[in-house]
Amino acid sequence: MSNILILRAAKFAADKHKNQRRKDKETSPYINHPISVALIISEVGRVNDSEILAAALLHDTLEDTKTTPEELELNFGANILSLVREVTDNKDLPKETRKLKQIEHAKELSSGAVLIKLADKIANVQDVTSNPPKEWTIERRNKYLDWAENVIANCPPVNSFLEKYFAKTIEEGRKILKSNRG
Repeated sequence: MSNILILRAAKFAADKHKNQRRKDKETSPYINHPISVALIISEVGRVNDSEILAAALLHDTLEDTKTTPEELELNFGANILSLVREVTDNKDLPKETRKLKQIEHAKELSSGAVLIKLADKIANVQDVTSNPPKEWTIERRNKYLDWAENVIANCPPVNSFLEKYFAKTIEEGRKILKSNRG
């Protein structure tokens, strides 16, 4: 059953994100991001909880698609809906307000949501440093790393593997960005 749940979540997310692209130079398919987040949780974090992995695959569906909470709950249950909601930004708010709320809200996250948040920030830091949106300057990329670090600093500790990997990813990202400065 657990493999079926994860595969159903992967298919659902792929269907919901099918017309979306990342903002990198190659305009990669968006679905690559949620798959990376779930893979980081599983491989780096050594987590095999099917609901957490399914929620990781679905983590951007409420925020970035027309998926409704009712639809997520109907297809995946209240626990997965709750995890996805915890890591969903309110897109009605201005960007800077959303970013501040993520920092503030981090300390209130459940352990499952922290796993998703950690892996999401790891994947995003990797992308911002190695395959950034084409219009992002080095300064903007560094600011993203600072902000991501502030979000994760406010999260309760839940998985030392992911926490150490996040710190390593930030450190490597800063080195890459510093070397790109010239």
